Amino acid sequence: MKQYVSKLLSIILPIALGVYLIIYTYNGFTPEQIVEIKSYFRDANYSYIFLGAFIAVLGNVSRAYRWKFPLEQMGYKTSFMNNFMAVNIGYVLNLLVPKSGEISRAVVLKKYDDVPFDKGFGTIVAERILDVIILFSFMVLAFFLQFDIVKAFVLDQIPLNNILLYGGIAFGIGMVCLWFYMYSKSKYILSLKQKISGLKEGLFSLLKMEKKWQFIGHTIFIWGSYLLTFYVTMYVFPQTAVLSFGAAISAFVVGSIAIAFTNSGFGSYPFLISQILVFYEISKTVGNAFGWIVWTSQMLVVLAFGFASFLLLPVLNRKK
Repeated sequence: MKQYVSKLLSIILPIALGVYLIIYTYNGFTPEQIVEIKSYFRDANYSYIFLGAFIAVLGNVSRAYRWKFPLEQMGYKTSFMNNFMAVNIGYVLNLLVPKSGEISRAVVLKKYDDVPFDKGFGTIVAERILDVIILFSFMVLAFFLQFDIVKAFVLDQIPLNNILLYGGIAFGIGMVCLWFYMYSKSKYILSLKQKISGLKEGLFSLLKMEKKWQFIGHTIFIWGSYLLTFYVTMYVFPQTAVLSFGAAISAFVVGSIAIAFTNSGFGSYPFLISQILVFYEISKTVGNAFGWIVWTSQMLVVLAFGFASFLLLPVLNRKK
C-alpha cells in the first residue's frame, strides 16, 4: 500500500506543481497580454521548430547507438532498432512517472535481446551519472560566461538564506542516509545493497570498454544536439533570435534542469525559461510563448516516436 501511495504521489505532485505554475503565470497576465501571447504563437517561424526537432531526433539516434558500446563490453549484442525504440519508450514513460523510463529501457532489452535486467539497468545508471556530470559542466560554463545574470536569477528565485538552509538540510539528510546504508542491518538496506551490487558490472562497463572514444564522441554529439536544438529554436521569434550564445547556454541549462527534475518540464519549463529571459530584457509574454513552443515541440517528438515504438517493437521482433 505504501509503495502504491508513493508511486501515486510521484505522478500527482509534479503534475500538480506544473498546473500551479501555469495558473500562477497566467493569472499574472492582463487580458491584453494573453492576446499578445496568442499572437506570438500565430506569428512564430515554425520552420526552426521543425529543424530543431530533426536535430533532437538525431541526438536520440546517437544515444541509442552509444548504448551498444557498454552492452558489447559485457558480451551482449543488441539490435540498434531495439535500443532506439527502448529509448523512445523511456522518454514517453518519463512523462507520466519520473525516472520510470530508465526501468522500461532495461525491461525492453531483457525481453527482446535477453540482456539481464540488472546489467542493462546498470549501463543506464552509468549514462545518467554521465549526463548529470555534463549538465553540471554546462552549469559551470553558464556561471562563468554569464556570472551576473546567473547570480541575479538564482537569488531572484531562491534567496541566499534559503539556499544555505536547504543546502544544509539536504547535506544532513544525505549524511544520515549514508550512515544507515553503511551500518544498518535492516533487511531493506541489505536488500538494497544486494540490488546495487548487481548493477556494478553495468556501471563500471564504461570504464572497461574498448570503444571509449566512440562512446565519448557520441556523448559529445548527444549533448551538442540538445544545445543546438535549443539554439536553433531561438530563431522562432525576432526577439529571441538576437540573444547571445552565452544567453542560450544559460537558458538551456535552466530548461534542462526543469526537464530533469519534474515530469519532463510540464509547466515548469515555460515558467523558468520566461524567468531567465527577463534578465536578458525579453518580456515575460515573449519568454512564456517561447518556452511553451519549445517545450511542446519537444514533447510532440517524444510522443510521436514513443507511441510508434510501442507499436513497432513487437512487430519488428516477431520477424526474428
